[in-house]
Amino acid sequence: MITHLKCMIIDDNELDRLVLQHYIRQYDNIEIIASFNSVEKAVPYLEFPIDLLICEAKINDISGLEFRKLAHKIPVCIFISAHAHLAAEAFEINTLDFIIKPLAAERFHHSIQKVFSFFEMKEKCDCFDALLGENCLKIKEGGHISQIKLTDILYLEALKDYTRLITYDKKHCILDSLGNLLHKSFFDSFIRIHRSYAVPRHFIRGKNSHEIELIHQIRLPIGRTYKESLSFLDP
Repeated sequence: MITHLKCMIIDDNELDRLVLQHYIRQYDNIEIIASFNSVEKAVPYLEFPIDLLICEAKINDISGLEFRKLAHKIPVCIFISAHAHLAAEAFEINTLDFIIKPLAAERFHHSIQKVFSFFEMKEKCDCFDALLGENCLKIKEGGHISQIKLTDILYLEALKDYTRLITYDKKHCILDSLGNLLHKSFFDSFIRIHRSYAVPRHFIRGKNSHEIELIHQIRLPIGRTYKESLSFLDP
């Protein structure tokens, strides 16, 4: 069960702030502890325990993207903005979601479900222990052990200090960062394509300027800083 989440809102558009507050108040387990029309006013609140930041990506005083770098201790951030071109940059700085304005109820509630999913996995990960073997990964949760073959992992997804392992039929989560995992010899066959993703080289089926295609028609974004490491795929 998701614990009580504390939320901060930052948006210089008063109507958008009111709409956000209306949507969030539909969830009993999310408390709005602060709502600001500028980033400058929000800075002192970084000392408070906050679980969720919902922020306009482009604000007059300091951009929401710059504020996210200051607010790196907040576990989850959702950006909202009419400036769709900022999405790529936003996802490079530990962003869970980017919503294009005008705010639509269905789209916002979908984003909140992603927030709940993140915290559910975070709680479960506190009980996980990963044991690396020669050809398989054993994940221990209490008295239950799941064994995952290296060849069954379709890709890795970073979730702050946690990493989600995606297989064809299940998602597993371990308490270790993506960066740390990629330094282990077990994951030598993986290549990082984005701040949030690493994929097995042998599962890559193609790429274009902004995304990778894997088996099972899986498509993942390519981060700007990782494009050069994928040059071996160029004809």
